[in-house]
Order: sequence, then C-alpha cells, then structure tokens
Amino acid sequence: MDRGIDTGATTGHGAGDGTAGHAAVGRIPLAVVVVDRAGLVSHWSTGARRLFGTTKDDAVGHPALDLLPVSGALPDEDDPPAHGAYGPYDALGHDLETSLDGHLSYPAAGRARLTVPGRDRIDVLWWAYPLVGPGRERLLVLAADAETLRRRDDGAAVAVERIAPGFALHTDFPGAEELARRLPEILPSMSVGESARIVAQVLELGYPVLEFSQNDRVPVTPDWGVPRRAERRARRERAARAVAEGLPVPQDVRDEGEDLEYAAVRERLEFLNEVSGRIGTSLDLSRTIVEVSKAVVPRFTDVAGTYLREQVVAGEGFPEGVPDTTTMWHRVALEHTDEPGRWDDVVPVGEAMPFPAHTPFFQCMTTGEPVLVPRISEQMGHAIAAQFEKRDIRPLISNRSMLVVPLKARNVVLGFMILLRHPEREVFDDMDRVTGAELAARAGLVLDNARMYTYQENVAETLQDSMLPQIEAHMAGCDIATRYLPGTLLGRVGGDWFDSVKLPGARTALVVGDVMGHGLNSAAMMGQLRTAVQTMAALDLPPAQLLRNLDDLAQRLGEHYLATCLYAVYDPIAGELHLANAGHIPPVLVRAVDGRSELLDLPTGAPIGVGGVPFEAVRVRVEPGDRLVMCTDGLVEVRGEDIGVGLATLCESAAHPAASMDDACDTIIRALNTRGGRKDDVALLMARLNGIEPEDVAEWRLAPDPSEAARARAVVREQLYVWGLDALADTTVLLVDELVTNAVRHARGRRIELRLVRGDTLQCEVHDDDPTLPTLLNAAPTDEFGRGLRVLTTLAREWGTTRTGAGKTVWFELTLPRRR
Repeated sequence: MDRGIDTGATTGHGAGDGTAGHAAVGRIPLAVVVVDRAGLVSHWSTGARRLFGTTKDDAVGHPALDLLPVSGALPDEDDPPAHGAYGPYDALGHDLETSLDGHLSYPAAGRARLTVPGRDRIDVLWWAYPLVGPGRERLLVLAADAETLRRRDDGAAVAVERIAPGFALHTDFPGAEELARRLPEILPSMSVGESARIVAQVLELGYPVLEFSQNDRVPVTPDWGVPRRAERRARRERAARAVAEGLPVPQDVRDEGEDLEYAAVRERLEFLNEVSGRIGTSLDLSRTIVEVSKAVVPRFTDVAGTYLREQVVAGEGFPEGVPDTTTMWHRVALEHTDEPGRWDDVVPVGEAMPFPAHTPFFQCMTTGEPVLVPRISEQMGHAIAAQFEKRDIRPLISNRSMLVVPLKARNVVLGFMILLRHPEREVFDDMDRVTGAELAARAGLVLDNARMYTYQENVAETLQDSMLPQIEAHMAGCDIATRYLPGTLLGRVGGDWFDSVKLPGARTALVVGDVMGHGLNSAAMMGQLRTAVQTMAALDLPPAQLLRNLDDLAQRLGEHYLATCLYAVYDPIAGELHLANAGHIPPVLVRAVDGRSELLDLPTGAPIGVGGVPFEAVRVRVEPGDRLVMCTDGLVEVRGEDIGVGLATLCESAAHPAASMDDACDTIIRALNTRGGRKDDVALLMARLNGIEPEDVAEWRLAPDPSEAARARAVVREQLYVWGLDALADTTVLLVDELVTNAVRHARGRRIELRLVRGDTLQCEVHDDDPTLPTLLNAAPTDEFGRGLRVLTTLAREWGTTRTGAGKTVWFELTLPRRR
C-alpha cells in the first residue's frame, strides 16, 4: 500500500493566530509499517520499500529492528529539538525495542538518519504508535523523507525554520473530524474490526503533525490521489489496463511522475488481489455476501449496500430476462463507517424493493455497466428518497459521491452494489469506475458460485427429504425411532435411507440401505431402490428373494447402480427376525434380559448391482423388549480408523440404558458423531421388539364348507366379547363372513385359516390355498357377485391381499374404540 501525506496550512488552537506561511509544502510518499508482538514486520507498504530500500517480500515476517537501520541522530543546527507535543528526539530503533518490550505506553516521534544502499544518507521523519488489545499488532510506524518537504512541485525550495514531527490532540485542530475519517486510509489492509481498533488508539494518542516553526503546525493528512489527478486520469487508466492484461506500461505513461502514477495503479491492483483473497472463502451464500461487503469498506468506500434478486436470495434457479421496474431487489448487506445504527432504521437489511426507471440503480441493472455519480445533487437525492416512502434518506446520501456497480455472472445481472463516499473524501473517478467494475465482476462470479451451490444443494436436499419416509413410531408389536444426518462435505446429500413396511400377519419389514456416492444422482438412485423395496415388500417376498430381485433391477437400471442393503422382517407373534444382507454392515441386537449387545452374524452377501451372487437369509429368535439397531457405514466408519473400532462403539452405546427410543438414538449419535472425521451421511433405525402376547391372538381352522361361514361369525363374535370389543362385533362379523364365504367358494384344498390379532388395531386374516388374488369390481345392481370387496373397502380402515407359499391371505384392519 503506497500512501502520501498532504500538508496544508492548517493553523489551529494552540498554534498561534496567524496563517502559516507554508500553504503549499507539497505532497510526499508516506511509509507505513506494522510490527507484531514477536517483533516481526506484518505490513510493509510500497512507500516503506522506497524509503528503506527493502522489498515487501524481504521485509514481512522478518525482525523490524533489522529492517529499520536507523541510529540516534543529533539535531541539526537549523533543526533544533522539538518540544511539548511529541516524545523524545531519539532513535527509532530505541523506541522499537522499548515498545516491543512492553515499556513504551505513549507515542513517540522524531528524526533519524539512515543509509540506504545506492543512496546517500537521508533524513527520516517518523511517528510510532504502541498498540494494545487482542490483535497481533504491537506497533504502527509512519515515516517520511524530510527532504521531500523542502521542495515544492516546481522544484523550488521552501524556506522553513525547521521540520519536526509531533502529535496533537483532536482539540488542537478545527479539521479533527476530517482527520478522523481520513486516518484509516494510511492503515494496512485488514479487517474492519482490526482497523477500527488501531484507529481508535491512534486518535486517542494524538494525530501526527509537522511543525515548521514555533507557531505553525499542520496535520498529516493521507490522501488516495496524486497531484494533477484530472490531467493524468487518462494515463492511469491506460496503465491499469496494461498491468491487468500483463503488458508493459506504455513509456509515455511512465514519463512524468512515473513512480507516483505507477504506484497508484499498482496499489489498486493490489487492492483487487487482496479483495479476491478475502471473498469466496466458502460456498455459503450468506457468508459470501458479508465477505463482499466488508472487503471494500473502508479502504475503497465508506458505505457499501448490496442488493440481490429474489431468485438469488432464495437459492432458486438462474433468473431469466432483463430486470424491469417490477423486479424485487433484496438488500442483503450494508457496511459503513458511520456511527453504529445510523443506517439501520432507514435502510434495514432484509428489505425488498423495486427501483424506478429514472434512477442510477435501474440504469446499472439494465445495462450491466457501472454508473458513476461524482456528487449526489439535491434533485437526485429527492428522486432516490422518494422510493423510501416516509423515511428520509437524504441526510445519509446528499453530496456524497456514488458508484453503482453490477454483480454479473454469465451476462446476467444477479444484483448490484451501491458504494458511497463521504463528502470530505475524494469523489469516485473513472479509475475508481474501472476498479469498481473489476471488483464487482470478481464478486459476481463468487456469488454465482455460491448461488449455484446453494441451488443444487436445495434441490438435492428437497429430493432426499421427499424420499425419506415419515415412519410411524408404533407398528404392530414394535416401536421405531430413526435419525438421518447429512454429510459434512460439499455435495453432502447422499444415498442413505431407511424404511419400514407393514406386512400381513402383524409383521413389519425394516430396511436400511446406502447407495454409493453422493449428490443428486445418488439421491435419485436411492429413491428408485427404496420404491422397489417397498413394492416387493408389499408382495411379502422372503428377504433373500427380495434382495435377489432388487439386484436384478439395479443391473437393468445401469452399471453404476451399486448399493448395500439390510432387510429384516419382524414377526411379533412368532418372536422371530428373518434377515438378509447385501454387503451392509451387520445390525446390533440388544438383549432385554441382561442388556448385552451383539453384532448379528449374517452372511454378508455382495452389494446390490454386482449381480450373479446368491443371498442367504437367517432367522434369529428374539424376546419382548429386545432392540434391533440398523445403520449405514457413515456412522461407524472414519477415515484412517479401523471400522471395527466404530462397530465396537456402536455396540457399547446401543446397550446404554435410555428413557426412550429417541434418547437411545441420541446416545448412539453422540457416541459416534463426536469422534471427528465423519464425512458421509448417516441413516439410523432402531426398533424395540415388543412382541404380541399369546392371549391377544386367536386362530381357527375352517373346513371348505359353506356352513363354516356361520361358525366363523360365531367364534369371532365370542372372541370380541372376551376382549371387550363388543362395539366392533357387527362390523367384524360382516367382513369375516364375506372373506370366509369367498375362501370357501375358491378353496382348492381342505385348509382355511382365520386369525384375529389385537394390538394397536384389530387385525383379521383369512388364508386359503388358492393363489388367485381377488379383484375389486364394479358390480351392477343385478349382479349376484362382486360386492364383497366393495363392502370391505367401505368399512375397513385398511385391507389388502398377498400371495403366500401355499396360497393367499386376505386381511383387513379396524380401528379400536377409545377406552373410557
């Protein structure tokens, strides 16, 4: 960073009543050096390179005492020691050591002589500010070449009694408020918080000043610009374009005032590079918006307001069409250097508004080009303020310089930034327009990357959320709890899923699967496989056969369909689990009797989609209260760690006593999710196997004889009376009569079975040896048959049919009456 200081004839309180005679002492480069707590240089400006002869790369990170080769300098006869406002006339090196040792608690200033390779000894003016607080900065040093102050721009010498650096309190100058605003410009590029902390300390310790005589003191005022700005604007723009394109700077641009001009261009390019490094550190849209706003305040502008189109804020698809007067723009960020809260009520963040066609904002958004307003006139201030209804924004914008830059990506305007400078600051010029346009182009690209990532993430998450089932907490004979955790990396949406399916005979199918990979493709593939599992489970296929069919389906869908799957059927009446595994990690069974947990030893099988590999099923006896834990490998697998460690932790945490199923799931998640290193998504399903007591099940064998329908009605009515379900007797008897009559009519052998199960609902099943499934028909008024299933559909809560190995089962459910 290369800064200059303008010294004007500002004579204030305590400096005499006359007007200083040195009104045009000129402008000199100012070196800015920051030293950290370790005594190492953390910032070395371009001015420091010129003054001390050391490049930035050779300075940053090296001891400051080695880089500032100054020794104590006795004052010249024509420059007697200063007094009063500033510290001892001493060597800078001594004060550096004193400050870094923690003994310098006041600012110091002085003059010293140093020798720079290839140059004569030069006279240096310096100011040193000790810094305190949480930051790593310990000392701020400003330095200038005293000889430069003795020459005017035309080369003539300036006669002065002396030139001495010092400090002045803010009450000593009428222009103190202006200095408070301009002082941040000499500070190195750092965060707003760090800059504000340093500025506050500098203002408290005193402003840097120069004394030209006993009565004349002028403030050191940093400035963005260089002399004869209007005359050299065209050359600077040519220099900026050449450097940006990697071309040599034209010779005519380097002629007059080459160093200052070239430094100004380089400074802006360095600023753009610094901004590029500070934005886009993540793909989080909200964080990116804040980074873009903070990057330009206060170094480039004093106020930065960011507006984005609705679709961008919502993370939706790319906005189409050219914006018009109905387009809504959301104010998503506002950074400023004014006193806190000044802008909050008038232009709150989060507000959405359109912009009329006659405003600079509309011109920017429709043309996609920056719009420069050197000063906001009273007329324009009224036009802008008219959009804010009863809020008067004119005091905030009047007489300020404004630059509106578009945030574009792929030739579409995503938003724009409104940049404002204080009236006392240099107005935006054409060079600033070029800088602002380049800054906005980089910011627009970063915002679009974040927008596209947010959009794709929202699509994938919506797709996955729609595919993850809403599992009932209570099924026949078991309670279920589930957890799903997304991955921790980009594209964290994955293919993990869980499911439960109600089966005939009060049984429940429990499923956990994991499609390999992440992103939209994996989520879509997961949806297809989950639907297939649900469909085949409803057909009551045995576990091994279901996985065989699923494997065949995956191969037909494509060679990239690979997944693991664990499928279990729980029979609460028989007290049994029937399981088959396709390359999945084994489940954990926690025994209720002693709290012991174990990994079930299942045939592993190959993943779904490999093809040509048989699947085997096993049966496991379970007792009421046992818990089955099924999960995907993302929960137990951590990179660099043996999966056996995760499985052992799973067993241990699953056995931990818990007050509820949800608490048990949370215990497992806490135990396994705090190890660090997890990147994959996680699906967890836990089922407490409660079983169904024998007294809640009633079974009868019926002969294939029409008279058995009457017997069925009688035994059902009697059983419901025993269970205290008299209120359901008439409906149940009617539906049982329909199903038994149909079974008698179509039975091929001698076996018809009738079963009632009392659980959360009343379930009734009729089994016969005819594999032909009944079909719901539209019966005409004169038809003798076809009304039975219509009655079933009308009266039953649910009903269904399924083929079995020896025929078919037709079942229905009725809701239990509320207990009084």
